Amino acid sequence: MEFMLQEATIRQLQQAMEAGEQTAVSMTTAYLQRIAEIDQDGPMLRSVIELNPDAIYIAMQMDQERAAGRIRSELHGIPVLIKDNINTGDHMHTTAGSLALSDSFAPEDAFLVKRLRAAGAVILGKTNLTEMANFMAIDMKNGYSSRGGQTLNPYGPGQLDVGGSSSGSGAAVAANLCVVAVGTETDGSIMSPSANNSLVGIKPTLGLISRTGIIPITYTQDTAGPMARTVTDAVILLGILAGQDEQDAATLVSPAEPVDYTASLDPDGLRGARIGINRYYMKDLTEEERTIMEASIEAMRHAGAVIVEGTNLPESAQEPTVLLYEFKSALNRYLSTLGPGAPVRTLKEMIDYNHLHHRETLKYGQQILLAAEYETSGRMTESKYIQHRLQYLKNAREDGIDRLLREHQLDAIFSPRFTDTPAVAGYPCIIVPAGYRRDGLPFGINFMGTAYSEPELIRIAYAFEQVVPARRSPVL
Repeated sequence: MEFMLQEATIRQLQQAMEAGEQTAVSMTTAYLQRIAEIDQDGPMLRSVIELNPDAIYIAMQMDQERAAGRIRSELHGIPVLIKDNINTGDHMHTTAGSLALSDSFAPEDAFLVKRLRAAGAVILGKTNLTEMANFMAIDMKNGYSSRGGQTLNPYGPGQLDVGGSSSGSGAAVAANLCVVAVGTETDGSIMSPSANNSLVGIKPTLGLISRTGIIPITYTQDTAGPMARTVTDAVILLGILAGQDEQDAATLVSPAEPVDYTASLDPDGLRGARIGINRYYMKDLTEEERTIMEASIEAMRHAGAVIVEGTNLPESAQEPTVLLYEFKSALNRYLSTLGPGAPVRTLKEMIDYNHLHHRETLKYGQQILLAAEYETSGRMTESKYIQHRLQYLKNAREDGIDRLLREHQLDAIFSPRFTDTPAVAGYPCIIVPAGYRRDGLPFGINFMGTAYSEPELIRIAYAFEQVVPARRSPVL
C-alpha cells in the first residue's frame, strides 16, 4: 500500500495543513510509523541512527502556533532529519557514527539547528553516515558506521551503492522517511548520496551555512547542505540554513541580508543560459551512463540553453595532505567543546578507544585517524601543508572554475555525477536526477559555478528538472 505522504513536497504539506487535512502531529506520526516499517523492519535500510523523543511535542507546539495564526516559515511543522555529525542540544547523541562518541551529548544546538528550530521545523531524528564522514579508514564502505551499521540504498537494498558520507540522509529522503534532510560535505558527501538516491543535493559556497557545531574534517572544505526530492524543497531548506554566524568567520563574508533563493525557481531558466560541458569525467562512465548524459545535454539544448564544448575541468583531487593536517586540529578543537565529561576529548583518545574495542569499532581499520594523529603536528605550520593548500585552491578556483566561466562566458559548468573541484574551491554545485541505469542505480548530473552563484545555479537546475523530470520513488 502506498504511503499517504509519498513524494509529498513542502508546499503540498503546507497546503494540506492550511486546509486541515494534515497537522504537524499527523505528519510526524506518519513518518515515524514509516521509519518503523521500512527503516528498522522490512528492507532494514538503517538510514536513521536515532529518533528525537521530543518530535511529537515539537509538532504539537507547531500545531498550536498555526491555530493561533503564527506561521514561522515554509518549514513550519515540516519533519526534517539531520546527519549525525551535527550537534543537537537535546536528548539525542551526536556521534558521527563512532562508538567512541556513543555516549556523547552536545552542549548546545549547532547554529544551523538553531535556525531550523526557529523556522518551525520538526527535527525528527538523526541519520546514519559513513563513520567520521568517511575520514577514518581508506576502504570503509559507503554508509557504514560502527554505531549505526550499514545503510542500504532503497533502490536496491544490498546490491547498489548508497553513496556517502551523507548516506542516511540520502536513503531516508529517497525512501520518504522525512520531507527533507540535512547532509554535510567535504568532498562529494552530499553529491554522491544525492546522485545514488535520485535526489537534489546542494553543496553551497563554503561559509553560506555555518559550520559551528558540526563534527569537522577540514576548515577549508566542510559545509552542510540540503538534500531533497525536488529542487524547490532543497531551495526552501537552503534559505533557512543560510545565515551569518559570529562564531564562524567564513560566514561573515557571505550575504549579510537573507537571500530569497525561491525567486530563482524559473521554469524557463535554461533559455539563453550558457552551459559549459565538462567531458573530463566521461571516461569513467558506463555506456548507459553516457547515454543519459548525452540525453540531458540534448534536453538542455532543446530548452534553449547554449551548449559550449571544450570546457573540460581536470580533476582537482587533493592528496590527503591538506585534509590530514586540518583534521587533527579541527577535531581536537571540536572535542574540546564537549566539556570534561566527554567520553573522548582528543583524536588520540578516540584512536585508543577504537583499539581497546577493536572488534566492534575497527571493521575497516582506522588508517586515516592514525595518519592524522602521528604524521601531523596539529598546528598547520608545516610548509608542505601551506604550499599544498594554496596551490590546490588556485588550481580549483583561479585556474579552474573561474577561468572556464570567464573565458567562455559561462553561466554554469555541467558535469556527470559530481566532481571534486567545487569541493576544493569551496564553490557551489547542485546535483539533479537525470535517469537510471538498467540495474536500478539512479544517475544524477551536476551544475557548478563560482562563489555565491547559487541563484544562477538554482535557476538552471530548476529548469532542467522541469524538462527532465527523472525522479521516481524506489519500490519498497
